Amino acid sequence: MSTDEHYMLRCFELARQGIGSVSPNPRVGCVIVKDGKIIGEGWHKQYGSAHAEVNAINGVADKNQLTGSTVYVNLEPCSHFGKTPPCADLLITHKVGKVVIANTDTNTLVGGKGIAKLKAVGIEVVQGVLEREGRELNKRFFTFHERQRPYIILKWAQTLDGFIARANYESKWISHEQSRQLVHKWRSEEDAVLVGTKTAAHDNPLLTVRNWSGRNPVRLVIDRFLRLPDKLSLFDGSVKTICYNVLKHEEHANLMLVRLPENNFIESLLEHLVSIGLQSVMVEGGSTTLSLFLNAGLWDEARVFTSTRQFYTGIAAPAFTGSLVAEERIEADTLRVYSPEVLKPHH
Repeated sequence: MSTDEHYMLRCFELARQGIGSVSPNPRVGCVIVKDGKIIGEGWHKQYGSAHAEVNAINGVADKNQLTGSTVYVNLEPCSHFGKTPPCADLLITHKVGKVVIANTDTNTLVGGKGIAKLKAVGIEVVQGVLEREGRELNKRFFTFHERQRPYIILKWAQTLDGFIARANYESKWISHEQSRQLVHKWRSEEDAVLVGTKTAAHDNPLLTVRNWSGRNPVRLVIDRFLRLPDKLSLFDGSVKTICYNVLKHEEHANLMLVRLPENNFIESLLEHLVSIGLQSVMVEGGSTTLSLFLNAGLWDEARVFTSTRQFYTGIAAPAFTGSLVAEERIEADTLRVYSPEVLKPHH
């Protein structure tokens, strides 16, 4: 492993500490090195607060050491005034010697301008160090800016014989406790979670983060004809909730009814999520809703728990084609993660 890769991995480690609190900003870590020693580190901790580079520079006791130092940052330093001033300018002010980057920022506000600023004053810029790993870390951010839609994770639990619920839609506790706790962790990492009408009606889910510490995602429910009863947990007003339908638009405290066109319903729903800046959504069922996304080819990841239980009859798990990218055992469950891309063999 090269020196650049070594310090970039540390940037990724730092960046991950911002998971669940920096969206819609990307996850960014920064390491400052002088004479082979780390003199400052930082990461972006909270949306609207200081960026990674600022935190790393603030961590350097003697600012004179910054002159000629090497700055490692997994995403191109910003070049625009957003909630904070441009980081590229800050690096220039401190006369750093070199900046090593994993990924160019594909947000049109930045898009190479930060790199151009640094090069214009003679700072050496190295790009593309662990680029693939950097894109994986910020896949939500990149999908949002490059595809103009949120990053979509589909999640369900199925029995060993391939059912997602019993014939009466009863689906409680197919998976084990540890798997369910993992789902709470996942919720804390995404901007929104979505369920369909039947899941909302039959499971009455809260869709909040419990058994884990972290922020609650925005709750989304599809209820095309507004048939769901008001007494459901989803409508308890405790967490921001959006109900997508074809009948009317209304806004209440923590509850928004958003009217969408009957055709292109899912596409319009995703467009609305982009318009309010939500970069990722985890679709938690049921089978009909999951199939809408699968059939439209609108998904980036499927996380499927398979338990040892059997139902023998019931509602079948969604059918789909994808590539298996990971597999692990969690208690008696098997968690498999799929990608829609058919993976090409590495030569």
